[in-house]
Amino acid sequence: MASMLSFSTIPTLGSSSSSSRASFPSRLSSLSLSHRSSLCKSVVKCSYAEAGVKDDFRSATIDVVADVKTERVVVLGGSGFVGSAICKAAVSKGIEVISLSRSGRPTYPGSWIDQVTWIPGDVFYTNWDEILFGATAVVSTIGGFGSEEQMQRINGEANIVSVNAAKEFGIPKFIFISVHDYNLPSFVLSTGYFTGKRKAEAEVLSKYPNSGVVLRPGFIYGKRRVDGFEIPLDLIGQPAERILSAIENFTKPLSSLPASDLLLAPPVNVDDLALAVVNAVTDDDFFGVFTIEQIKEAAAKVKV
Repeated sequence: MASMLSFSTIPTLGSSSSSSRASFPSRLSSLSLSHRSSLCKSVVKCSYAEAGVKDDFRSATIDVVADVKTERVVVLGGSGFVGSAICKAAVSKGIEVISLSRSGRPTYPGSWIDQVTWIPGDVFYTNWDEILFGATAVVSTIGGFGSEEQMQRINGEANIVSVNAAKEFGIPKFIFISVHDYNLPSFVLSTGYFTGKRKAEAEVLSKYPNSGVVLRPGFIYGKRRVDGFEIPLDLIGQPAERILSAIENFTKPLSSLPASDLLLAPPVNVDDLALAVVNAVTDDDFFGVFTIEQIKEAAAKVKV
């Protein structure tokens, strides 16, 4: 996707107007830090070697160094379990990443962490002009448990607010991390957690019919950090994924039974989910609702 940055404020090189030359620094200083950072990353820098012969154009060489990223992704909830994996995967693929989350920058070490712009904030009160400037995609990992009211607000309203903000700002793509329904009975799916997620899904698909992405993973495993401690969910998830994948042909007839997927739906590695998101960011033909198996297929494409 092409960068959304406009160069209308940059004066023409070699302009004879002193006022034009002075206007760019003053305009640059008036921009916010995040805007200046994005602008500087999109400007092509040139260094000129001094010519030995005054009128010989061949003796003047130009060394051009471009520092331009084609994708700029905003990850909502980027410091969480899933969000941090997405940030890490995106950075590894050369994507510029901005994270918005209540906790801001993670406290644990990691070289990739320094390559992410960490912004503490809440989607209900954030300055979207600052967050979405120059973005080519928004990824939301927002979700959680609590009372019925809390789950409706976190899983539904918070994501709906984010989708509408992205749409109004002209962001081309929105990617939402939702949840597999596990073939649960309707009375369970009517709880705040699932209804909130499904309302958010509907908003994504409505506002982004040709570029919105909804990923529906089941149990997500990996090394999860909680209050400074690392919980190795992969010790459970990885063997379960291998076993369920191996016996998939035998368990398919049982998939129509109510709540059967609580036991039969294969877990998803958090790194695979992150790579599926990267695929969604970079592939314009990747949109719609994606199941567990489709998430793994998308991740495999990026691995290759």
